[in-house]
Amino acid sequence: MTDTTRSQADWQTIAEGLNLTNGGAKITANAVIGNKLVGAQSGATFDTVNPATGEVLAQVPDCNGDDVNDAVAAARRAADDGPWSQMTPAERRRLMIRFCNILDAHADELALLETLEAGKPIADTSGIDLPEAIEAIRWHAEASDKIYGQLSPSGPGVVSMIEREPVGVVAAVLPWNFPLMMAAWKIGPALAAGNTMVLKPAEQTSLSTLRLAELALEAGLPDGVINAVPGDGAQVGEPLGRHPGVDAVAFTGSTETGRRFLNYAAESNLKRVLLECGGKNPAVVMADADNLERVAEHIATSVFWNAGQNCSSNSRLIVHSSLAEELLELIGRQVGEWVVGDPLDPTTKIGAIIEPAHLDKILDNISAAKAEGAKLVLGGKQVRKKSGGWFVEPTVFSGVARDMRVAREEVFGPVLAVSTFDQPEEAIELANDTEYGLAASVFTTDVRTAHLAARRIKAGTVTVNCYGEGDISTPFGGYKLSGFGGRDNSLAAHDQYTEQKTIWLDLS
Repeated sequence: MTDTTRSQADWQTIAEGLNLTNGGAKITANAVIGNKLVGAQSGATFDTVNPATGEVLAQVPDCNGDDVNDAVAAARRAADDGPWSQMTPAERRRLMIRFCNILDAHADELALLETLEAGKPIADTSGIDLPEAIEAIRWHAEASDKIYGQLSPSGPGVVSMIEREPVGVVAAVLPWNFPLMMAAWKIGPALAAGNTMVLKPAEQTSLSTLRLAELALEAGLPDGVINAVPGDGAQVGEPLGRHPGVDAVAFTGSTETGRRFLNYAAESNLKRVLLECGGKNPAVVMADADNLERVAEHIATSVFWNAGQNCSSNSRLIVHSSLAEELLELIGRQVGEWVVGDPLDPTTKIGAIIEPAHLDKILDNISAAKAEGAKLVLGGKQVRKKSGGWFVEPTVFSGVARDMRVAREEVFGPVLAVSTFDQPEEAIELANDTEYGLAASVFTTDVRTAHLAARRIKAGTVTVNCYGEGDISTPFGGYKLSGFGGRDNSLAAHDQYTEQKTIWLDLS
């Protein structure tokens, strides 16, 4: 387990002990294929960079289709000929629990790798991300031997059994904003169902996923059960999406890239595709909402957590006009508590933006909002430039019209767009006026309003009087451009990594 009492100096000391540099030479990480730690066949590497300082952390194998072929072959052998799919669910559960225990023992190291490579505050990676990631795998492991098949009511002349079998080889294509948590959301149900996996980490955040795959070997998971192949989308993501030996692809990331995986599947073996994509999520504050200080706290958390680099961020605040002025003032007070700082400092609440290109995108969205007439209430600037890293202060716009870019496009940064309404029907219409449908929040004291609004807002998760995503027991995914093909989390996630089979026995 991680130690949440450590100081900035403590974390800095641990970081120095990771030996990411050796006499000034950057260490090269390894891909994991079968039971081997290997470089790219081509020998190529790419730099992974600390977004809080701009400094190179390590070299990572720059893999391509040849490495993908080897990884898929290893996963295929483990799926078809190896012991994993033939184990009893209880045996798989025991090995997965052992894996979780080893992850627990290395939680500080994994949390630190995510902080260094993703720029996330250490308080988040050590206190939220790693514990929840490990718990996700453990939860699915515990469920693996508690899911039963079915018999259909087909009559006395037959026995009709409905069983589920592993789909086979699952490719998990991961985002950079929650590297290990998103890996765990896919590893847990896929392995519990008896599948093998090839993980493709985002090129910006490969180190923690590669280390997780190494630890899977240490835990005794059979060769080829978890493989990890780093590289970019063109050289690794697309070959996985088109590979005839991959039976399913689980992807978390942008809607644009998600569309590509649907094309890859259509043009290859019609593999199953599971997409969790972007969001432009609304928080609706009705006229009867009370305890506005608490509302402001939830709004600030939803939009500034992880520097707004979160697909479920409530980046649109739709507030009744009678409450707008007071709520904006309270959000302004909250912003003062969201410290932008060194991610290794436990008091930091907003860390770095992942890379310069994304920083430019956020700043361009801020400039566009100003140009289109939105009122800048707070923030709006790049900060901490002397650090060498990429940081943006919490930013709030009011007077946002529905056709403004900041109201329609996913900024994926610490930027809140505030609009007002006068009638509840208008609020619901505004909430649904988006191509996305991942998450939403409603704040109200009226039970009837809460139920009606939650049912009418087109989103995969709707929270009432709070911001959140549910927990491991509840499905997570979206409507419209936010998702396709399935859900992460809950027992429903097990189904999407299995094939349903009917076995019909004629007793006559």
